[in-house]
Amino acid sequence: MNLQNPVDVAMTFVTRINEHDVEGLVALMTPDHVFVDALNTTFRGADQMRLGWKVYFSMFPDYAIEVRDELERGNVVAMFGTARGTFAVNGKLPRENFWEIPAAWKAVVKEGLVAEWRVYCDNDPARKIMATNSAKAGS
Repeated sequence: MNLQNPVDVAMTFVTRINEHDVEGLVALMTPDHVFVDALNTTFRGADQMRLGWKVYFSMFPDYAIEVRDELERGNVVAMFGTARGTFAVNGKLPRENFWEIPAAWKAVVKEGLVAEWRVYCDNDPARKIMATNSAKAGS
């Protein structure tokens, strides 16, 4: 694997996500890394993303993405597949809190590091599960 090749860098980033390896993710980010979620909310900086990934993995301890296809154009890699996870409640993963959705990702790679990671998906299933659990907790 050549970590200067944009596809290799992007797929290594996917592997770190699936391993929930926050420090490995941060090590693959440029210091001014930009993360854009499915709602077009932007987060900047590797340090901010360290906390963001930790929180996300605590909410969805089995979160994983599967890339089925990737396309490369210069330093941009587009990936297509699925994302899935289970929203944790009190450290447990109730089956009814599982979701799986089609998803796509864009990675912009600069000098062997991910400068931008952008997510394209409809996170509505996960948001509905989270809202249902919040309503139950409030009752």
